Amino acid sequence: MSFPGSGLAKGLAVTLRTMTKRSVTAQYPDVQPDLPPRTRGVIGLFEENCTVCMLCARECPDWCIYIDSHKETVPPAAPGGRERSRNVLDRFAIDFALCMYCGICIEVCPFDALFWSPEFEYAETDIHELTHERDKLREWMWTVPEPPALDPAAEEPKELAAARKAADKLAAQQQAEAEAARAQAQASEQETADQETADQDRPDTPGEGT
Repeated sequence: MSFPGSGLAKGLAVTLRTMTKRSVTAQYPDVQPDLPPRTRGVIGLFEENCTVCMLCARECPDWCIYIDSHKETVPPAAPGGRERSRNVLDRFAIDFALCMYCGICIEVCPFDALFWSPEFEYAETDIHELTHERDKLREWMWTVPEPPALDPAAEEPKELAAARKAADKLAAQQQAEAEAARAQAQASEQETADQETADQDRPDTPGEGT
């Protein structure tokens, strides 16, 4: 049961508690803020990984990703092979005036070509200048922080396990070949030494040299 004026008393209590606390002023832009590691600032493009699959543009709910490409014919890698065609990226742009920073494009990219960058100082005086082309997106790529370290108790990724298994198998095969070559060289040396010893111990044939 509340009595008349209880709401005002609670509000004044909050005000009094706040007045006794020390105020903290962020000295921006002289001092850059300490951003969380998973800050969603802008989207960086790692162009080498992009295969122009258009998946990010199709899944974007705001349709703010613009991609243009063309096809090129690649000559066969070996004689007698057939030519192949590949997509070449001509334009990759994001309209940050429309982007709602949902991160769907980053999640659906199957080739890890898009990453979150903590950069946030990209304000413009004209809304049309908020459409940034791939050159700017590539510059933001170099501001992407390194991924956090894995949990020591976590299970090893299948890709790393498969790669390590293949590397261990190759190393064991090379070691076995090296040991076999070493054993063959030692056997050859021993055979040569035995042959020399036998030649030295062989008695001279009578009548030789007469």
